[in-house]
Amino acid sequence: MGAPMASHLVKAGHQAFVYTHGKIPSEIAESPAIQCLNARDVAERADIIFIMVPDTPDVEAALFSPNGIAAGLTKGKTVVDMSSISPIATKGFARNIRDLECDYLDAPVSGGEVGARNATLSIMVGGDEAVFERVKPLFDLMGKNITLVGGNGDGQTAKVANQIIVALNIEAVGEALLFASRAGADPERVREALMGGFASSKVLEVHGPRMINRRFEPGFRIELHQKDLNLALSSARALGVSLPNTATAQELFNSCAAHGGKAWDHSAMVRALEKLTNFEIGQKA
Repeated sequence: MGAPMASHLVKAGHQAFVYTHGKIPSEIAESPAIQCLNARDVAERADIIFIMVPDTPDVEAALFSPNGIAAGLTKGKTVVDMSSISPIATKGFARNIRDLECDYLDAPVSGGEVGARNATLSIMVGGDEAVFERVKPLFDLMGKNITLVGGNGDGQTAKVANQIIVALNIEAVGEALLFASRAGADPERVREALMGGFASSKVLEVHGPRMINRRFEPGFRIELHQKDLNLALSSARALGVSLPNTATAQELFNSCAAHGGKAWDHSAMVRALEKLTNFEIGQKA
């Protein structure tokens, strides 16, 4: 997702300095963006440094490895982490960056690869309001629904809450369409009927057709949603909060992964439900 997000900044006329593990995506390599040797090089040359990597250890490495961002920072620069990671770890990362007299925002996103390419991401931000206002014109180039949730870590907390809701909605839509299909109804017509009522949701709109038509190419991979629910469940344990249905959704994702589906789109959670029922949506009852 980082490549299309960066390309929006470049197309808007901003000078971008970029680094990634592996091959630079063609849309960035063929742009005016300047390729850097490592994350430290990016931090030395840029005033605002964006991070977009998969998980908490990746952010820690990007920030604090010997050639990481922290090694290249000077007073007054801003680090913006747009990954989806641990809220608890984020607070520690933010303290360490602030100790270097720099600013830190956590700004995870929702909307997937499609949202990144269309610049329609929802961006949930944690950090100081003045820093948020300074960076917001850049967020506006990448997303549509941009909200300052609170202090550092609160953006990541909002993203974890988002992923709980999305997972449980996928499970609910999967159960409903499986039930309708097993009862002999046309699942697509049932979906159309539900879209007009209180059961309507983005998941029903976008992922309902995926379930009905068996299109499970990602999208948003199951292994990434597993990571996000791990964050939810581990944070809940630390907070003494019970999330029983989140745990169930995670077990359904785990079942998909056990059947070789960790790279399936997360709408493929329905396949775990189908195995429990020994029936596929669209199959003749």
